[in-house]
Amino acid sequence: MRYSSREADAEDILQDSFITVFRKLDTFKATGPLGGWIRKIAVNTALMHYRKNKKNQLYAEIEDAGIEVASNDDVFGAISAKELMGLIQSLPEGYRMVFNLYGIEGFKHHEIAKQLSISEGTSKSQYSRARKMLINKIETEQVLSNERAV
Repeated sequence: MRYSSREADAEDILQDSFITVFRKLDTFKATGPLGGWIRKIAVNTALMHYRKNKKNQLYAEIEDAGIEVASNDDVFGAISAKELMGLIQSLPEGYRMVFNLYGIEGFKHHEIAKQLSISEGTSKSQYSRARKMLINKIETEQVLSNERAV
């Protein structure tokens, strides 16, 4: 988990590490401990995974970066930043990436398109869909909260 922010990614890294260990077991020279050799493979596998997926890690966590989420929509002001962050993280990956880059980081759609290797129109539509999805989720949460209060 030190090399991954998601448990599923950490599991993938661990599995890839063990596959590499089994494939290269015949290259192990018993000059040092087996555990150290396995650890080195695991760390290298984690670093390769990070580099391979670096293009998907173009955004920073809102709370870690100290960025405040501001919006003109009353619906976004009705929930806490922590709740909003949870809803943003629940978006499909493409929507989440574009929403973070455009809505939070302030990138332009042509910049996002270039970074993510998508068209500018795709960036615009994914932002629009992400925004609508967030509004729907917030409104649903508010309705559920109001029903629970009654």
